[in-house]
Amino acid sequence: MPVSIDQLGYKKLSRIIFEWQDADRASLLSLFIVIEVCLHWFWCFYIWVRQDTYGQYVDLGLLYPMWLCVTLVGLFFWWLVGHLARIKNNDQLLHYWQIVLIVIYSLYMAGIILIMGHSSLVSGVSLVGGAMLGMMLVRRSYIWRAFLWQTSLIVVVTLVPYLGVHLPNLRNLAITSIPLDTYSYITYSETNTLENAINAARVDNRTLTWDTLFQMRRASAFFWRSTHMYLALPKALFMVYAFRTMLLILDDSKEEVLKHANQDVLTKLNNRRFGLTQMQKTIMATQPAQDYSVILLDLDWFKSINDSYGHEGGDHVLYEVAQVLKQVFNTKESVSRYGGEEFLIVLPNTEHRMAMKMAEQLRESIAQHMMTLDDGTTFQITASLGVYTLTYAELLRIKQEWKPTDANLAKDNWTIRNGGPFVNLRAHASVRSLQVNGYDQTKLRLDKRAALDLSQQHQALFASEICNGMISIADKALYKAKEHGRNQVASANDLMAEGIIPEPRYGA
Repeated sequence: MPVSIDQLGYKKLSRIIFEWQDADRASLLSLFIVIEVCLHWFWCFYIWVRQDTYGQYVDLGLLYPMWLCVTLVGLFFWWLVGHLARIKNNDQLLHYWQIVLIVIYSLYMAGIILIMGHSSLVSGVSLVGGAMLGMMLVRRSYIWRAFLWQTSLIVVVTLVPYLGVHLPNLRNLAITSIPLDTYSYITYSETNTLENAINAARVDNRTLTWDTLFQMRRASAFFWRSTHMYLALPKALFMVYAFRTMLLILDDSKEEVLKHANQDVLTKLNNRRFGLTQMQKTIMATQPAQDYSVILLDLDWFKSINDSYGHEGGDHVLYEVAQVLKQVFNTKESVSRYGGEEFLIVLPNTEHRMAMKMAEQLRESIAQHMMTLDDGTTFQITASLGVYTLTYAELLRIKQEWKPTDANLAKDNWTIRNGGPFVNLRAHASVRSLQVNGYDQTKLRLDKRAALDLSQQHQALFASEICNGMISIADKALYKAKEHGRNQVASANDLMAEGIIPEPRYGA
């Protein structure tokens, strides 16, 4: 169905850009053109009504043909609004009428700029604003070609009068000086105006003074500048509004994409990928005297819950547990669904004693929480947790001793800087010969960018191995907790001290 003016709001414009068919968007563009043409029509009507006042500034003989042309163009685009909506299922016709729309509008605007008098404000808004709006609503390739064509046409129309070719112009007084001996399209209409004024002064036995000429010029300049602002400013304001709305739409779309990319659909917690990414970032930012703890949580007997209450019941349990996690840990970046019925909690700058206390609090909260299904069934569940804390001293030792497991990457020379492993720049230097005072000398050429890129790659590998190792140790502690009857919290640090689980190994 044809579009209407009430569809310019934020939410509806968002739906237009992302969901509407090509025909609907082209129909909306045609509606915008109708609004712009109406502004031109009302200007002609106003001049006609006030011709006694403004007739000396406007060529009334040219006004009427222009008014007729504006009327016909407006009616055409009004008809096109509905016609485009009726052919939305015919791609061939739709492309044809899109081209017709763009060509006629380009010719129309070029004619308006020519007849109304050249103005950088009107030309700039028409070219740039119209092109950008068109690219939002119709095929960009068509708009790009039309933009180049219209730009060329305006340049030609601007330069042709200086070659002595007279082009139609509504302005009767256009310049700020009075060179009566100059012959150009700019001063021709002005000369006629001045001659008429001089003749009128003779008839009335008055003298035409320079002050009178200056007042005429100033009044004419004010009238036409006001006209150009009338033609350009509403369109400019609308374009700024449209682009602002589009940027808001893009920002919301970006947030929505990131939300779906980083969030687990069921629990609304961070997903595994985002949780690991955040863990890698925070562990590389660990400062001296800061310990880093992780908690891995696994729901007890979760398979029996699925068997007893179905997958919907299991999904409900996962969602309820996620709500408990959000209540215990108010920092949303620290909690993620690691997989299945497992949850990962990362605790930067948290010592082991505090991490164990938080894990115990979480275990009790889950055990005390009453699960209620949609059919009214209630039950309780428990969880087992493994806790591991990496001290800063241990992290620093790992950084100093770490080498990539990849044999090729391990060949690089290393240095520790800014808390992370970096490739030694001189390991990636090439030797070049130089002539200095007639003697050959060699100098190292350091490929700093390549070495820096490689350092960043190695840091990412280092962070990934550290995180995977910590989670693996916490997982071993978790399953020791399950072996001791479930609904337990096990400390990986204590288990390693007792020799029950092995120390982690990082890198080569």
